[in-house]
Amino acid sequence: MVTSFQTLSAQSFRDSTKKVLLTSAAKRAEPSFIIKPSNVVFPEILRGNETETLDYIESFSKRKRDYLIRMYTRGRQFLPKAASILNNYNLPAELKILLILESAYNGNAVSKAGAVGYWQIMDEVAREYGIKYIAQLSDAEKKKLLKQKSKKQLNQRKTRLRLTDDRKNFNTATQTAARYLRDRRRNLDDNWLLVVASYNCGIGNVWKAMERSGQLSPTFWDIKNFLPAETRAYVMNFITLNVIFYNYELFLKNKLNFTQEKMMITEQMESSTTEENTEYFDK
Repeated sequence: MVTSFQTLSAQSFRDSTKKVLLTSAAKRAEPSFIIKPSNVVFPEILRGNETETLDYIESFSKRKRDYLIRMYTRGRQFLPKAASILNNYNLPAELKILLILESAYNGNAVSKAGAVGYWQIMDEVAREYGIKYIAQLSDAEKKKLLKQKSKKQLNQRKTRLRLTDDRKNFNTATQTAARYLRDRRRNLDDNWLLVVASYNCGIGNVWKAMERSGQLSPTFWDIKNFLPAETRAYVMNFITLNVIFYNYELFLKNKLNFTQEKMMITEQMESSTTEENTEYFDK
């Protein structure tokens, strides 16, 4: 009887062990996943706009990767100087990105509307802020000037070309843009996206859009659909370039995660050291 009992106990023990091993094997067979969180960080003055802009930024960063790298690289010469001047006027450094959107660092740039220089300053603004400028000619005036033949008229043209236009001088133009932006922040209660919009389409158009929104203290998102399409894109691009440049090293290495990502764990991943801030869970 003793021998039978021992045999039975041993058999039960072996069966129990098999069940545990089978259960453990089945459990290990279930897939596990890693949660890779978004690692995009917004500059301080742009925080709170993530929901409205992350998809746009991700798309732009893929379509315009070469452009972004080119602007960042060329910006090493200009952006720190611009940020320093803006700081002297108590303005955030993020506004330096307007230099890219306006002229892509081209001091000789002239728009169809007659805006000139690094910061694309119009004649009226140059006159208002007291800097030297050469008034831009209309297309009709240019054609008329080209037809002029007399020596006197040609000399007048040469004299005109020798005049100084401070909008093409980086320091003077940036100081003028800073003064203009400082005045706009006062008009718009430090709402930086509205300030940026006003630099593109004018303070009057922003005020009209604010009125049409029906809001007492509207944000850019409240008035977005009442602004010109060009201005809407201008503000979105301002946010995009700031965010990409703020996260530039990750962007350059293609390690910028715009959304939370769920990844299945492989055997190789299990045997390696897990990355910091990575969350694991079983299915």
